[in-house]
Amino acid sequence: MRLGQVRWNGAVTAAIFENSHARAIPDYNLYELICRAEQQGVPLPELARRLATPQRRADTPREVWGAGCTYESSATFRDAEHGTREGFYAHAHRDERPELFFKGTGRICVGPGQDIGIRVDSRFTAPEPELAVVLGARGKVLGYTIGNDVSAWDIERENPLYLPQSKSYTGACALGPVIVTADQLSDPYNLHMSCTVRRGHKVIFSGETTTASLHRKIETLIEFLLRANPVPTASVLLTGTGIIVPHEAALAEGDVVTIRVPPIGELSNPAAVVK
Repeated sequence: MRLGQVRWNGAVTAAIFENSHARAIPDYNLYELICRAEQQGVPLPELARRLATPQRRADTPREVWGAGCTYESSATFRDAEHGTREGFYAHAHRDERPELFFKGTGRICVGPGQDIGIRVDSRFTAPEPELAVVLGARGKVLGYTIGNDVSAWDIERENPLYLPQSKSYTGACALGPVIVTADQLSDPYNLHMSCTVRRGHKVIFSGETTTASLHRKIETLIEFLLRANPVPTASVLLTGTGIIVPHEAALAEGDVVTIRVPPIGELSNPAAVVK
């Protein structure tokens, strides 16, 4: 067990640290917790576990939705993957109606430092760094975070109808490290985003983009998303990627993907094969 202290309800409070989460132990700092364990003759881990706040479910957000072809680079790459010079991905990029798809629920999501997934039946899984929008009631923009729309490109390339299998599986979405509220990030179209893929001590891919290249307005994506589809509060909309990872940098077990957006922070995740 990893014990430490956090500031909770205005006071320094003992806490259990589990992965990227902390569970507060109300009414005790670490010294007081140790003293009580000694006085009662109870093992410290047992007492801490009994007094800590309940572990929260890890299946937030409620729903995750994705937008595709919102950057020209993505549409061009996907058409090239299908061997068409002017295919339906280019149409999705320029037409009024955007490409929107259901990514999944919190079940497929991981946070900072947790494993993103490589499907066992994929040979070209790649990260897709994206600006993610956190939605409130009726599509209100509550804030922004970093999203990694991990995708099995080769499965979608085999047949576009296989897109759900390429997009939705264990560890296919990473979110974090924090939510920056909308009042603190007034211009989501002026953000620099970078991505690196590291294999051991070597960087095998590095790319960058800016949300100034985002072809569609976020409010337009939300408006189309909500048509006959009232998504629940605390859902997330991924706004598409402008960084394309090539086949030669396809993810392998143990690779570490790091996405940086300076006003939000850094989202870093190791990759692991999932069955």
